[in-house]
Amino acid sequence: MEKIEDILQKRILVLDGAMGTMLQRYKFEEEDFRGERFKDWPSDLQGNNDLLSLTRPEAVKDIHRMFLEAGADIIETNTFSGTTIAMADYGMEELVYELNYESAKIAKQVAEEFTKKDPDKPRFVAGSIGPTNKTASMSPDVNDPGYRAVSFDELRIAYKQQVEALLDGGSDVLLVETIFDTLNAKAALFAIEEVKDERNIEIPVMVSGTITDASGRTLSGQTAEAFLISVSHIPILSIGFNCALGAKQLVPHLEVISAKSEFATSAHPNAGLPNAFGEYDETPEQMAAQIKEYVEKGLVNIVGGCCGTTPEHIKAIADVVKDYKPRKLLTPA
Repeated sequence: MEKIEDILQKRILVLDGAMGTMLQRYKFEEEDFRGERFKDWPSDLQGNNDLLSLTRPEAVKDIHRMFLEAGADIIETNTFSGTTIAMADYGMEELVYELNYESAKIAKQVAEEFTKKDPDKPRFVAGSIGPTNKTASMSPDVNDPGYRAVSFDELRIAYKQQVEALLDGGSDVLLVETIFDTLNAKAALFAIEEVKDERNIEIPVMVSGTITDASGRTLSGQTAEAFLISVSHIPILSIGFNCALGAKQLVPHLEVISAKSEFATSAHPNAGLPNAFGEYDETPEQMAAQIKEYVEKGLVNIVGGCCGTTPEHIKAIADVVKDYKPRKLLTPA
């Protein structure tokens, strides 16, 4: 199979859309999340989307299939909360390896099915590594600014377990995404480097931060350029932004990293900003028109969708970007 690094030189790659948005369409109830296996689990499980890879694998498989049919080159595993730290909310820390392994396996099966049908368009699986629900840089307690709910080492250990399972399940790429705290991301990247060393392997790594407000900073206070600089010591495939903002609001931040980064750049924005009900109103056509600005300006190498994006959004994006050349990669100075 052609390597993803080589394909990036030739064309813009399309990432899939929102797994959570698509799972919501199924209107799963508590018993769907539990299935037979977890019917007596002591805590509520509704909302634990990663668990659906075990209890409703066909739904997860169908969503992957829909995004690939829409034109995605890369599909993300259903593992956004797949660490012991995030799974502690459900008392499911012991299941973390299995959740990641099975999610990667499901995605890999579907990706291989599509690659076999069209070997000229290989499909890749990105192991999704979310930020966890704790931050290493800031205190959750306003009365104790020095307090931290999690340490770097705890994050590193949790991420390492997730990474090993994602690789064992067949992930082609690792995607550290929705980074609101660069220290959390550094723990994930450190864990990835550890696994690479121990296994003597290379694996492409995508890094995607999130700008949380109009000030153009991550939650832990970094500008786009500071974020880029603070992860650039690691060999990564791509750097970019996802979530929090719509495509239009991401443009200035993409311009910054596109001008300064020697890596490929990526963007998977939300379908606009959420409305009063927390829903996303931007149509596929509206979003694709905004993504067109990215490719006309030569800002991106990888583009897809985050919250609120459906296969229809991804198809509209894929149709737009196919006629454009990818951003030229800078050579290191």
